[in-house]
Amino acid sequence: MMNWRRLGKSSVVALALGVSTMALGIGAGLAAPPTTANAGTATRTERPMNVLFIIADDMAARLGSYGAPVRTPNLDRLASQGVSFDRAYAQFPWCGPSRASFLTGTRPDTTRVMDLATPFRQALPDIKTLPQYFKDQGYYSGRIGKIFHQGVPGDIGLGGPDDTQSWTEVVNPRGRDKDAENGALINMTPGIPYGSAMAYLADDGADEEQTDGKVATAAIDMLKANKDKPFFIGVGFYRPHVPEVAPKKYFDMYPLETIRIADETPEALAKVLPAAKAWTPDHFGMNPDEQRRMIQAYSAATSFMDAQVGRVLASLKELGLEDNTIVVFTSDHGFMLGEHGQWMKNILWEDSARVPLIVRTPGMRKAGTRSARTVELLDLYPTLTSLAGLPHYDRNQGQSLEPLLTDPADPTWTKPALSQVRGGRSVRTERWRYTEWEEGGQGRELYDHQSDPGEHRNLAQDPAYAATVAELKALLPAGPVEKRPKAVSYDPIRDCLVRPLS
Repeated sequence: MMNWRRLGKSSVVALALGVSTMALGIGAGLAAPPTTANAGTATRTERPMNVLFIIADDMAARLGSYGAPVRTPNLDRLASQGVSFDRAYAQFPWCGPSRASFLTGTRPDTTRVMDLATPFRQALPDIKTLPQYFKDQGYYSGRIGKIFHQGVPGDIGLGGPDDTQSWTEVVNPRGRDKDAENGALINMTPGIPYGSAMAYLADDGADEEQTDGKVATAAIDMLKANKDKPFFIGVGFYRPHVPEVAPKKYFDMYPLETIRIADETPEALAKVLPAAKAWTPDHFGMNPDEQRRMIQAYSAATSFMDAQVGRVLASLKELGLEDNTIVVFTSDHGFMLGEHGQWMKNILWEDSARVPLIVRTPGMRKAGTRSARTVELLDLYPTLTSLAGLPHYDRNQGQSLEPLLTDPADPTWTKPALSQVRGGRSVRTERWRYTEWEEGGQGRELYDHQSDPGEHRNLAQDPAYAATVAELKALLPAGPVEKRPKAVSYDPIRDCLVRPLS
């Protein structure tokens, strides 16, 4: 359960708001779903509210609208039409556990999914997933690409360990990027499999020939085929997950000489707790030029994926579906691009746990607003069912984001964001991040994001912050803390390193 509720409201407000004096503008009113009270919008609709759920893979909050030096015009346009969440976090920054969590609406300690192989139905055999809940309410439920976990690139075109109860129809596209594994990819980390390797390719093929291009095409076809019925359609893109394959024109958008790398000094890297590393040696052993090439490839893949999102959103508009479709864009977790020497996820740093999150609903009065409140991917399930006017699913452990869609600066929202990996637990408020490794036995971390947004000064051992540590410790995810594996483990089925430590 969310043990943050044990604190008194004044204590939680002081902690969670931290830097809450930030002005965020006027809230956005929502169009009321057909079975709910009017939330302050000018019009109502008797048509059921559709859901278009779009998710990227391994995409940190690196959009143009989030201040990143990457070109994402289509997602930036979506942000101008909806509410963007600046502090949204995955509950477990690794593909399988994260998706199991937000798609069941329960925390990792409930799903018991802490790796890439354990099915969530082992612990939750009768849980209704988010798409399944809509399907059981009479909606068409469709999946294209990666929604539940799939190994990348191993499961591309195959579908992976999907949940058949959740879908009316599924499509598993496979593009020419999958063929690039046969010797075309440039792997700067030889010996590491493509699911984790720093590998890329500036491809000669067209957008529509790539897997993500085919995902967009299939999504457009699915929208056309089901435009006259209520639908929940999940569109799962595979980029910017490694290997970074995208048409060459997207690489050309990012000249190498313009790319800045994470300039971490040897002294700074030496201070990083061993438990807080997903990989050693630092930077996978890549030199600065190789790091620039990888950032270029990640940026190119992001812009390519953005172009495919644009195709899907354009089709939604052309079909006349914008007025009764809720659109969500997010990612399963972030990804480190050299910060603290790391090029991975499955670790409890800001750039690994934080995700982009944009929600657009029909009838928003004030579009283009941003929220600085801390929210979780776990909150999406109850948000979407409520916006669609469906009964609340009482097994949800998240909290509906509706108050923040109405007022992004809502001062009564005091909920922190909880994240975990095997061996580590972390809590993020608007000001602080506090992390414990194996209940402190492998170290503790406290970062003040008001003065140290890059998380470079660990204050956990400073007596001046003892009271802050005590309050944040009380907010950590409850449940037994599993030990973090110490040896390299490679899952050949999922084509991914499980715990790459030397």
